[in-house]
Amino acid sequence: MTPVWKLDTPTPLRLRVTAGLRYDVIVIGGGLTGLVTALLLAENGVEVAVLEARRIGDGTTGASTAKISLLQGVRAQRIRHRHSADTLRTYLDANAAGQEWLLEYCASHGVAFQLADAFTYAQSEPEIRTVRREFAALREAGLPVEFTDHVDTPFPALSAVRLQAQAQLDPMSLLAMLAADVESHAVPIYESTLVQGVSAGSPGDHVIDTEHGQVRAGTVVLATGTPILDRGGFFARLLPQRSYLTAYRIPPATQPRTMYLSAGEPTRSVRTVPDQDGDILLVGGNGHTVGRADHTVDRVTELIEWTERWYPDARPLTSWSAQDYLPIGELPYAGPLLPGREGILFAAGYAKWGFTNAVAAAHVLVGRVTGKAPEWAGVMDPWRTDELRSLPAALRSNGEVALQFSAGWWHIARSGGTLTAVPEGTGRVERRLPRPTATCRVDDTTHTVSAVCPHLAGIVRWNKAERSWDCPLHGSRFAADGTRIEGPATGSLTQLAPPLRHQDPGPSTIG
Repeated sequence: MTPVWKLDTPTPLRLRVTAGLRYDVIVIGGGLTGLVTALLLAENGVEVAVLEARRIGDGTTGASTAKISLLQGVRAQRIRHRHSADTLRTYLDANAAGQEWLLEYCASHGVAFQLADAFTYAQSEPEIRTVRREFAALREAGLPVEFTDHVDTPFPALSAVRLQAQAQLDPMSLLAMLAADVESHAVPIYESTLVQGVSAGSPGDHVIDTEHGQVRAGTVVLATGTPILDRGGFFARLLPQRSYLTAYRIPPATQPRTMYLSAGEPTRSVRTVPDQDGDILLVGGNGHTVGRADHTVDRVTELIEWTERWYPDARPLTSWSAQDYLPIGELPYAGPLLPGREGILFAAGYAKWGFTNAVAAAHVLVGRVTGKAPEWAGVMDPWRTDELRSLPAALRSNGEVALQFSAGWWHIARSGGTLTAVPEGTGRVERRLPRPTATCRVDDTTHTVSAVCPHLAGIVRWNKAERSWDCPLHGSRFAADGTRIEGPATGSLTQLAPPLRHQDPGPSTIG
């Protein structure tokens, strides 16, 4: 499952970190938040370095639809339901600032982007009320949106909210330019460097434990999607979401350059990508909480079938998925991991709208370091007093986590070890002494690893579409061989047996 942005985009390989180094600030995470934060810090004369667990673009940014829009599906009404009109206006101000900075950066650095109108549309009669609520919330907040009963689409769209002159781009092109710009400011980017923990060092310092040894920093910035440190309990304040995307080659002029997002379920996100051989159509949706969907392949298949129905001339190119985190209080977080302690900062909870929120959050984080915070920074404060209003949502969310925890261990208690082989492309969790075991077979190789997530001991589940082990508690994900991919876990699943490679014996002969 390779994002369309990576099909023909080579990326340079960077060195891993060397133990013993020290910087004033270390940014953990090389996505949009991390790279913009590092660049802004460098421009302010701060000594900074970036640590990336995998490669630049391997996280959420490189798998995004990359819409740069202030019309964000039905986000406005959800925020307005929990907060005041002034708070929604401030949120939009923050996003507008992020959008403005990003588009100015792209224009001045030769990163191509396309202006496009954004639509939140109704797929059915009941969704029209949702569209009208979004229109009313945004109008109240002062955004110049329009309501229309006519939407020119090949798929059903009964009415829509429209916002003109939003934007879209290729996220890998943006990341490549940001990374090169960061390095041109003498800021090192270390890849293949998994951070496993942060602890207090000498006064004013933090010790960062990586898989390659320890490094030190005065300030640590976590730009990791969800905080990889549990202090502050943000793993319980963020809901991990997995969504699927598909890309197709379409004939020229098949689809106008507009961005569509449905107001209800099943989610449909539609946009085009300009390409030298014509346009590419992106269709996304069918999301679910990480680790809590049994038939993930069906979700991809259903997207393909929907596209073939409404775009019969579309030719499939690739499918992939992305992970995002929804804040239980609807507003994103950017600030200290613990109240009153500026030594460890983080940003998270963009609710799938990172191309405005991530840039805004980066400015907030840099403002914390330099003492020049934006006037709208308070809307992203992780320790706002109005977070208490989200307590019922937090209780519901964590009640579900508790149920998932219990269900996983109950399944293990009832299961027994089996000697039957695991079919290609499948995985199985079962009880084998002395511990729960996860076994899968991928590319004719059987992997046997611990089924217990190293974060908070949830029992992982097999994701057939992505051939990964996913934790249903807080969204940690692992490759077939147990290697950590993403999420709050800072370690991999323990290997319980060497990989077993199966070879085709070939045709038998009788001599």
